[in-house]
Amino acid sequence: MKRIVLISCVSRKGNKKAKAKDLYKGPLFTNSLAYGESLSPDKIFVLSAFYHLLDLNKEIEPYDVTLSYVSADKKAKKPNLKVLTKAEAEHWGQIVLEQLSEVADLKNDKFIILAGQSYLEPIKNGLTNIEEPLKGLRQGERVKFLASKL
Repeated sequence: MKRIVLISCVSRKGNKKAKAKDLYKGPLFTNSLAYGESLSPDKIFVLSAFYHLLDLNKEIEPYDVTLSYVSADKKAKKPNLKVLTKAEAEHWGQIVLEQLSEVADLKNDKFIILAGQSYLEPIKNGLTNIEEPLKGLRQGERVKFLASKL
């Protein structure tokens, strides 16, 4: 059985093409990555609202897409930000599960989810063995929890 960590993308990104592990900025992503690495998993992937399932070393362009709820305030600051609809999120989840099935056993491998519910919901029914260390925590609480584990 493999152990696979899934980290969600974040809104703070660099402004030029970079490896996924370097594109995403801010304490939520960096702490999630450091915590995920501390678990010595077989693999870590980023759940990207735009690119779906990303290898950490995959070079990608910045984008403004999310599965998460966005406040009017945040939308005003990022007017080009696209929030996926429920149907789009479900389709996104199908693609992610197809990609995961190429590199993992969806029924037997363990998936450690370091992502919010909006990223887990579209894929959770396709995964049998899920661990959610951040379950029930809001974003600020997640950052604190992850930092306390490093």
